Amino acid sequence: MHKITMLGTGLIGLFYTMTLHRHRSRDRVHVVYSPTEEHVKGFAGEWEIPRWTTDMAEAIHDPETDVVVIGLPNFLHQEAAILAAEAGKAVLCTKPLGRNAAEAKAMLDAVEKAGVFHGYLEDLVYTPKMLKSLRFVREGALGKVLWVRSRETHGGPHSAWFWDVELAGGGAIVDMGCHCIEVIRSFVGKDNRPLEVMCWADTLVHPVQAEDHGIGLIRFETGAIGQFEVSWAFRGGMDLRDEVAGTEGTIWANHFLRTGLEVFTAVGPRGYVSEKAEGETGWLFPVGDEVHELGYTDMFNDMLNALDDGKGPMETFYDGYVVNAIMDACYRSARSKRWEPVELEVWRGMPQPVEEKPPLAYGDRFLVVKQERMPDGKTKLILRDRRTDRIVQKVVSADE
Repeated sequence: MHKITMLGTGLIGLFYTMTLHRHRSRDRVHVVYSPTEEHVKGFAGEWEIPRWTTDMAEAIHDPETDVVVIGLPNFLHQEAAILAAEAGKAVLCTKPLGRNAAEAKAMLDAVEKAGVFHGYLEDLVYTPKMLKSLRFVREGALGKVLWVRSRETHGGPHSAWFWDVELAGGGAIVDMGCHCIEVIRSFVGKDNRPLEVMCWADTLVHPVQAEDHGIGLIRFETGAIGQFEVSWAFRGGMDLRDEVAGTEGTIWANHFLRTGLEVFTAVGPRGYVSEKAEGETGWLFPVGDEVHELGYTDMFNDMLNALDDGKGPMETFYDGYVVNAIMDACYRSARSKRWEPVELEVWRGMPQPVEEKPPLAYGDRFLVVKQERMPDGKTKLILRDRRTDRIVQKVVSADE
């Protein structure tokens, strides 16, 4: 059984505590911290947490807790993680790890120097559909992964600090692009080094300095391309979608906006529908078990089971550092309007072998570009002439 210090009582702290107490009942939040006494006291009472405090260091150094969960705004992650590492506590941190790669690297150095367990709480790689999709990819069902597209859009974050570019470290890219980038890395393989990015970012809707839209391309060592799309101005709820294209197959995953449960109401449910839902009447798309669908259940199971077993979790501070380095390159590219290299002070991935599948031959002279069954039952072959490099076609009857 683990006794946990929970840092933060906002939406993410609520989701984390809800997950631990409802789905991980043997591990409990024992101490909770927030700078606002009224808020933290009420949170502790609602979730039957024995101790509360408005002093972060006191919460971290509580003698009875062995795990610190950081659910704080981005600008507090580095301070909290270093304090937890120095206290000898296992430390789990929400996304993004830092506001930039330098902060993330300082956090990684701190936990590794202290020799403490560390986990990066990137929930969207733990959603049920994502875990099932990863299994298909790892078993070879898609062949070689060529392209991954990950999208997260909604009407904007719920707290003021998100909108402050200095406190958050950026806008929609640092808020949601971090999710998409780690989804992409998981599909193309974490040993697949990210080489360079091309990114567009702009503030199209809100009167803030932080970008409220972003689109990025990430080129990896194997030649695979990752594409992310983020927006703080999407209307209609939260849209979480992933697509994976390989040489032998394709995956489409819709994690949130279309869950199989759709409700029409003229009067409304008189309360909360789901995260980032924009209305309470008309067609609604509620989520049966929100923390499970968003990956929190499997995420904490992985983290705390790994801690119990003395091994590393699926997501570590190193993963968070790589994500921050990619996002730094995205921001440089958005300013320069050109491809920018991903600058990694530390890279621990293995070199990726180049595995080229030889093209199918048609006789001695031609290579098959494509073959397709036509409406008349015949097969059309698109061929490349080895001698001239010309592209030609040949129609083959059904009995040939």
